[in-house]
Amino acid sequence: MTTSPTDALLFDVPPPPTPVERLLHLADQYTQHNDALDLRPLADDAARDAHVTSARRLAAATQSAITAIQSERLYESQELTEATLRLKQLAFLAGASADLSATAARELTGLAPEAAVGCAGTVATETRRRRWATLPAKDDQLNAVQRTALAEIACGHVTASSALGREFTRSRDPKVLMSTLRALEAKELAERAFPAASAYVGGPPLARVRLTPAGITALASALDRPSARANTSPIAVPRALPLAAPSAPRSR
Repeated sequence: MTTSPTDALLFDVPPPPTPVERLLHLADQYTQHNDALDLRPLADDAARDAHVTSARRLAAATQSAITAIQSERLYESQELTEATLRLKQLAFLAGASADLSATAARELTGLAPEAAVGCAGTVATETRRRRWATLPAKDDQLNAVQRTALAEIACGHVTASSALGREFTRSRDPKVLMSTLRALEAKELAERAFPAASAYVGGPPLARVRLTPAGITALASALDRPSARANTSPIAVPRALPLAAPSAPRSR
């Protein structure tokens, strides 16, 4: 029995996202949520309902990411335990933000994109230690600067705008230059998507730079690889801060 090309396409189902890819997508969801809070005050019932729905969806998506990590049955290292705990905190904060004002809600989820990317880096490291024999092949299409830029974009640190006929980017250190953004856009790894808050009061909204699905896959593959050699720059992925132990009560 032969299979026609059309029949083959019907069964060409893409593999499910890995836990690392899921966390990078989660970071993007948190960035979209935060940008919406910045641009749309909760001044009417429709805006408040949309915020509540989004916050609860984020909480559920974060819980799903935790389940996906746990299903991998990785070695329970201290780093992985802390990353999982950090995600549980994010899920709680997202759910709690549903009942708050825009300003208070924004404070609860403000650091969520960066934390999700940090957890993705931890999961990638722990997965590599567990399954070192199945490392992905090196992607020579991206240089160290571009890989770092992908991580900064995933954290929600990059926006783009234009003035007087000139385009420019706004980002934190390490800076993501417009030339780097254009190179990633040419590879269809990044795009300028939904609006973000202005750089100053009363100014026009900026364009949020986000990863495309291909960009998420590329960054996940970069995180899966061992640390860069001495002659290249490491990928700048923020890691979740260690949880502080509660201080002992003072004796009177």
